[in-house]
Amino acid sequence: MPASLVDSVHKKTIDTAFRETVDKFPQNSFLVVPSSNGRGYHDNGFEISYIEALRKVDALKTRFTDAGYSVGHRIAIALDNRPEHILYKLALNSLGISCVPINPDYRASELSYILEHSEAVLIIYLRKQEETITHAQTLMNKHINIWCFDTAEEGLPLIRREKIIEHVNYETESSLLYTSGTTGFPKGCRLSNQYELMSGAWYAGLGGMSSMYLGQERVFNPLPLYHVNAGIVSLLGMMLLGGCQIQPDRFHPRTFWDDVISTKATIIHYLGVVVPMLLNQPEAGNEQAHSIRFGLGAGVEAGLHKVFEDRFGFPLIEIWGMTEMVRLLAANEHPRKRGTRAIGKPVPGLEVEIRDEQDMRVPAGITGEMVVRYSEETPRLGFFLGYLKDDDATQWAWRNGWFHTGDSVCQDPDGMLHFVDRMKNIIRRSGENIAAAEVEGILQECEQVEQVAVISVPDPVREEEVLACIVTVEGILPNKELAKTLFEYCNQKLSYFKTPGWIKFEEDLPKTGSQKIQKHLIFAKGVDPLKVEGMIDFRSLKRRS
Repeated sequence: MPASLVDSVHKKTIDTAFRETVDKFPQNSFLVVPSSNGRGYHDNGFEISYIEALRKVDALKTRFTDAGYSVGHRIAIALDNRPEHILYKLALNSLGISCVPINPDYRASELSYILEHSEAVLIIYLRKQEETITHAQTLMNKHINIWCFDTAEEGLPLIRREKIIEHVNYETESSLLYTSGTTGFPKGCRLSNQYELMSGAWYAGLGGMSSMYLGQERVFNPLPLYHVNAGIVSLLGMMLLGGCQIQPDRFHPRTFWDDVISTKATIIHYLGVVVPMLLNQPEAGNEQAHSIRFGLGAGVEAGLHKVFEDRFGFPLIEIWGMTEMVRLLAANEHPRKRGTRAIGKPVPGLEVEIRDEQDMRVPAGITGEMVVRYSEETPRLGFFLGYLKDDDATQWAWRNGWFHTGDSVCQDPDGMLHFVDRMKNIIRRSGENIAAAEVEGILQECEQVEQVAVISVPDPVREEEVLACIVTVEGILPNKELAKTLFEYCNQKLSYFKTPGWIKFEEDLPKTGSQKIQKHLIFAKGVDPLKVEGMIDFRSLKRRS
């Protein structure tokens, strides 16, 4: 169990822990980027040692200090999956500045909301994002400094230096990560130095089939740095172990094994969508010539779990975590119960109960909502600090001394937990959490739309896809031309992955007596929505602009 490693870091700062690792493993590789033709940055690959990374971090730290940025500020970083994102984060955290990672697929309206809500004083961005940044500025009610990474030789925009009234400690906010909720607006999860270090220590100390070794691991993580998985959990885990994070720009199924082998990876991270995409690749002579001992991820389809492991020669360890608390559960002990969506058992430091709608504990074998805490004495130790500017949501999530995850889970008599589904109205597409209410709000802006309900439907590649069920205003003819118009409107307003992959026009939507739409009644039980007449497919049009 990871308790001893967790206990050793829970009152440190990220900067202190980083410097301690540099002292122990100065020449170990810290960050690696595989070579790639046409990526647009580090095409010949990139590798930096701990001591080299520290020099760059300290140089950045001096630049931010000289420009007046200090403890308590928030700075947004929109650098895609470049390794510089990590170096900037470490520099900011060393000064007590919170890093606000930005999804590069945000449209201007989404970006302006994040920047204004977070009260970021600066955004660091890439030249290719200039148009979006400029547009977002016009939508904001407050000023924000901007700094283009591609012209980093130029001086940082100055900020009025304020009197520093606090020092950096383990409780200082280190990151502000936005996660979709059901209100239509993302929630800002405030993460502390303690949270990040405890998450990394827990990850590094998972043990069992996912044991990691000091100074030896190289984690290949193709997931985005603006999410908690790559940007905090594996990153901080490797930092504490003196290990290396291998950071491609994204997941590339065709070159995956070449990249894994060339970078000498020992561990990979995956999402459910990764598994069928790799299995669908033609068999290659090098697909077992790797050094991977195990994969860590979530969402592997039950029928593909054993097939993948048999073909590629290593176990996929299913895990559970969330932005609010990413101290991982892991099905890393035998029997793993492959193909059952098993996610592990509760352990000291991560207590779990399954509750019903009345928030009462249910017996083994009954599905309910999973609630978690550190312990009865210190339930919130190592959890997020709270939702920014939303104390009510924070308190509601923490009712009765437990954090309510919103996930439906069933527990076996032997303690094994099995993930069933998300209780909240969230659609998960290729690892992105999409709030149905946000998409509904955009469609409801259209004058042709009377009512709309957005739900998820299964997708063989993306895990889930967005389906919009629409009732048109009286006198408006529902047809493919109108559907295309509505799709294009969404595509202008939302990130490409949030736009409806399917649209279906309905005469009416089922409602309760209080006029709330009953989404579970739109399609009869047992009916596959994708086989219902009238579905209009826009999946081929969903792509990055």
